[in-house]
Amino acid sequence: MSQTATVAPDRGARSEIETSTIRAISWRLIPFLILAYFFSYLDRVNLSFAALTMNAELKFSPLVFSFGAGIFFIGYFVFEVPSNLALERFGASKWIARIMVSWGILSALMAAVYDEHSFYALRFFLGVAEAGFFPGIILYLTYWYPAEYRARFLAAFAIAVPVSTAIGAPISGLLLGLDGVMGLKGWQWLFVIEGIPSVLLGIVTWFYLTDRPEKADWLSAEQKTWLKAKLDAEVAAKQAAKHFTLFEALSSPKVLALSAIYFGFVASLYGMQFWLPQIVKAFGLTNAQTGFVTAIPYAFGTVAMILWARRSDATRERVFHVGAPLLLTALALAVSSYITDPTMTMVVLTVAAIGVFCTFAVFWTLPTAWLSGTAAAGAIALINSIGNLAGFGGPYLIGWVKEATGSTSTGLLVLSLLPLAAGLLVFLGSHETKTEFADAK
Repeated sequence: MSQTATVAPDRGARSEIETSTIRAISWRLIPFLILAYFFSYLDRVNLSFAALTMNAELKFSPLVFSFGAGIFFIGYFVFEVPSNLALERFGASKWIARIMVSWGILSALMAAVYDEHSFYALRFFLGVAEAGFFPGIILYLTYWYPAEYRARFLAAFAIAVPVSTAIGAPISGLLLGLDGVMGLKGWQWLFVIEGIPSVLLGIVTWFYLTDRPEKADWLSAEQKTWLKAKLDAEVAAKQAAKHFTLFEALSSPKVLALSAIYFGFVASLYGMQFWLPQIVKAFGLTNAQTGFVTAIPYAFGTVAMILWARRSDATRERVFHVGAPLLLTALALAVSSYITDPTMTMVVLTVAAIGVFCTFAVFWTLPTAWLSGTAAAGAIALINSIGNLAGFGGPYLIGWVKEATGSTSTGLLVLSLLPLAAGLLVFLGSHETKTEFADAK
């Protein structure tokens, strides 16, 4: 009787500590990280709206625009792994602050573009500056959240991607209306106004972010103890199964397979992201109207991403929750290439966006389920860097096809093959290894 009486309260206390700890972490970190990623993604893709007037004024062909849009990801690829290892060494607050300030400055300097060579150079260095931000945050969140919470909070963080477009698209469309103010073109104002907040937020990041739970003076001693025990047990379980060195992680067939899957995902994400405003503008809309209509798929994608991630956490299943949305995206992109009616085109592209964003957050639970420490830092960065090469390939593919055919429709059809291959690889990899990518639960 006495043992029963002592165990029950302890279980209740543990549940209360867990709830209060996760709540405290989430209120402290997630809103701030969402805001940071919002401006990161906005500064990365506002080019798609600048192109509505910039391309004509600077006489950029579809191929020049797509090459400039994509070269960002070459710089991003080259410096991704070193940047994530630097974050592991120097701490999130300092390194992420450095990333944000430098990309904000370079984003604003995009207003100085005057020909294709300056365009290529600034886009390349913008990629260098931002390298490591997204995988750094993915790694950073593993310092704070146990595995069973990661999909929903990765989704909460990643919500900045569709939201940055859902909110940023109308704003970008309206900023183009500043054409001629103080002698600047509308697209120049777009870059300047949307670049400055990243610099200011980067300065705040230096003082606001806490590098590790043990340094969090906003958690109680009891909360720190519970979190440390929980995370240490997870790391011990991973290392008991297999302790990966950095080299082993980077050369692992699973990491390479995940990189290929992410490549297919990113190709569809950025292929749509950089060309959707021009597809919508071709319906005969104004720049402002284009901004509001472009936001529609991302608004639906935002809701779907959160609900899908919650379902994945509730069922503790990852493979279907990554593979099925990729196949849905492939189908929707393929169908969109055969449709000419503007309303139906937007419906189908909205379905494609839902598939893309449902994949996003759940995907990153796969590598974090079986890697930790420096191996996780390097592997996450490698997956993200290889995958983001598709940020060059996806937009460039559509631009190349458009220049050859005069239409983006065929480009969308060809693009659909990449998420199709990625989705099939998810299921094939799960079946062949019998591990669902190392039991990513």
